[in-house]
Amino acid sequence: MKLPHRRQFLHLAAGAAALSAVSRIAWAQAYPTRPVHVIVGFAPGGTTDITARLISQWLSERLGQQFVVENRTGAATNIATEAVVRAPADGYTLLLVTASNAINATLYDKLSFNFIRDIAPVAGVIRYPLVMQVNPSFPAKTVTEFISYVKSNPGKVSYGSGGIGSSIHVASELFKMMAGIDMIHVPYRGGAPAMTDLMGGQVQVVFNPVPESMEFIKAGKLRPLAVTTATRSEVLPDVPTVAETLPGYEASAVQGIGAPKDTPAEIIDKLNKEINAGLADPKLKAQLADLGAAVFPGSSSDFAKFIATETEKWGKVIKFSGAKAD
Repeated sequence: MKLPHRRQFLHLAAGAAALSAVSRIAWAQAYPTRPVHVIVGFAPGGTTDITARLISQWLSERLGQQFVVENRTGAATNIATEAVVRAPADGYTLLLVTASNAINATLYDKLSFNFIRDIAPVAGVIRYPLVMQVNPSFPAKTVTEFISYVKSNPGKVSYGSGGIGSSIHVASELFKMMAGIDMIHVPYRGGAPAMTDLMGGQVQVVFNPVPESMEFIKAGKLRPLAVTTATRSEVLPDVPTVAETLPGYEASAVQGIGAPKDTPAEIIDKLNKEINAGLADPKLKAQLADLGAAVFPGSSSDFAKFIATETEKWGKVIKFSGAKAD
């Protein structure tokens, strides 16, 4: 059998590569041809779950296939993340990404995956602040007064959190680090019991997500001192930011979509385009705003940069606090 010359071989190889690229693009254009599963690491009913269902409904309507939300709780979202890491990289299993993914990279000594390496960022969806709040009977009415009170009353001020490594926990530790104060950490099994004890006076402050705090603030059961984002919240426009007292302070609860690594770029681009279209849609934007959130549009590379920055930031805070996963 006569072997092809080098020029013929290269020509055939180039043709095969082009054919492969064409078939890959055609496959992505047809995507999805069956239901897509969106894995959420939190229980039904919370802000994260609602966000997943809203964006899944949008994608279902736009792409003509069901995007089905699956709640796989446990291990601070690590069970859900691992399920997506191990799934085929074909776009049919997606992850609802949260701040926990950036925090867990340092909090856990041994994970079966590396989030930045093993999950391909698809798109950001929403970003919302936490709100630093106290019981109305607490003497401090501003962040400056709060810091002065803590310094004047060592060992007497405690903060509640939704557990070690929760966004509430690390936001509080970042505040401690930047304010140069000490507070006692009281971890709970979720933010709701922490809020209950804050209203009961068992803890003195909680940094809780705005969507889960609004009803208590509106009812006068809690006093907001500041929001944690770099700019003021649209839903609490009269509440200052922590950064107005501690320049450079910023903590956000962010949610987005990720996929297994090696998911075809054409599929990621398609999902990113449709998600961003949803974030520009007045109806969906209003639904997300009702959660107290702002839309977080951008390219997949923008979301990747954000995740990398957050992972580095929270890694420093975790090391400062000395926290370790239970």
